[in-house]
Amino acid sequence: MKKILVANRGEIALRVMRSAREMGIKTVAVFSEADRNAPFVKYADEAVCIGPPPSAQSYLKGDTILEVCKQLGVDGIHPGYGFLSENAEFARKVKKAGITFIGPSAESMDMMGDKLSAKATAKKYKVPMIPGSDGAISDMKEAVKIAKETGFPLLIKASAGGGGKGMRLVEKESEIEEQMKLAVSEAISAFGNGAVFIEKYASGPRHIEIQILADNHGNCVYLFERECSIQRRHQKVVEEAPSSVLTPELREKMGKCAVDVAKACNYSGAGTVEFLLDDQMNFYFLEMNTRLQVEHPVTEMITGLDLVKEQIKVARNEKLSFAQEDLKIKGHSLEVRVCAEDPANNFLPDIGKLLVYRKPAGPGVRVDDGFEEGMDIPIFYDPMIAKLVVHGKDRKDAIDKMLRAIADYKIIGVETTLDFCTFVLKHEAFTSGKFDTGFIGKYFKPEMLNALSGEMDEIAALAGALAFNNSGKTVAKTSTEAVKKSKWKSSRLN
Repeated sequence: MKKILVANRGEIALRVMRSAREMGIKTVAVFSEADRNAPFVKYADEAVCIGPPPSAQSYLKGDTILEVCKQLGVDGIHPGYGFLSENAEFARKVKKAGITFIGPSAESMDMMGDKLSAKATAKKYKVPMIPGSDGAISDMKEAVKIAKETGFPLLIKASAGGGGKGMRLVEKESEIEEQMKLAVSEAISAFGNGAVFIEKYASGPRHIEIQILADNHGNCVYLFERECSIQRRHQKVVEEAPSSVLTPELREKMGKCAVDVAKACNYSGAGTVEFLLDDQMNFYFLEMNTRLQVEHPVTEMITGLDLVKEQIKVARNEKLSFAQEDLKIKGHSLEVRVCAEDPANNFLPDIGKLLVYRKPAGPGVRVDDGFEEGMDIPIFYDPMIAKLVVHGKDRKDAIDKMLRAIADYKIIGVETTLDFCTFVLKHEAFTSGKFDTGFIGKYFKPEMLNALSGEMDEIAALAGALAFNNSGKTVAKTSTEAVKKSKWKSSRLN
């Protein structure tokens, strides 16, 4: 494999390209008109514009991407995450074109891409399942019957769902009909598939996922777990490895279950098996993500492995160079997602120009990003600016290091999740390890950040003026009131 096209954008495209370059592999970037000046485009050995900013007209155009591959003599395609990464039909087309898809087979994606199919596959290996319906529910009388058997509260979930879309909480029988209609409507809108099923709502749930890696020669290992329970809108914000609550015995049990799930669908490459852990330490299979995860760096930090390089090696039909007994957990790692969102306003996305963008550094600090100072945050894509990752000798050391790194991160121009992440890391529920997926609802209120935001408006104004001065432009007088009226506010400066 001498040349890889990265069918993605932003930080993950750049991250894949760096590993490929270390392996002596040339890279090709495909980009939309909105990303013309992005770092990943400049970093690639070759780059081709494939369309306007909207994803449907650029990053989701599989046939156009394949045409670029043919024109430039590409050997392999790395899909990153999102976009076409879990599109089985695209994987089939890649294979048919004689190009290597750096990921699992289309057949594995089909089995695990639908939640009901995935549950049925995992059930064959006696992997623990959350009580609920065995298949899709369309009849309201049947829904009420199964709901009573399952017990309240419960969830109605989209079979083809993800990211919290098509998911509704039902706390009593009278709510079933309305919430089921809403779930079906959301599922059709988001995924074009209105199939939904019923699942028991676990008490005090924690989101634990197991990273697996499998080759084409029957070898499969688990690379321990990641704790992803700090979420907003069912999407992760803070992740860590290992979890603060798993015992070695439970870790091994969950790891073996994850390997069984991978073997059940003849999996190849890097993947993640997600579990729900209740307050009684019982775990249940949720789903399998047939791709690299956003939070994969924390696993890399505690194992010393480069998961992208391992993906490429598997795609080249190499055997895993290590066995399960060779893997050990080294220290503790945390990741926070630095998103252009306003936590004080229900985490709504923010757009604007990165007037000041200065990354933290130092031992054990890693920043995977896709932006530079002066760039605009486009409205067309996920609002994540960067992933800030740290590694420490233990959990406390990692938390202390992350707090320092966040304090050193300077972003002016858009609101971000950095201050919220500081709030999380300092909260007693997090530091003690006694938290679950309901953390935000239990402990966070927007006004907790408003005071800090108000104090920093004037600093933002001064820093913004300084930024313009440094660029050689005349510095105009900037008042605190002017900054308050502007969308360009301080996200972190201290």
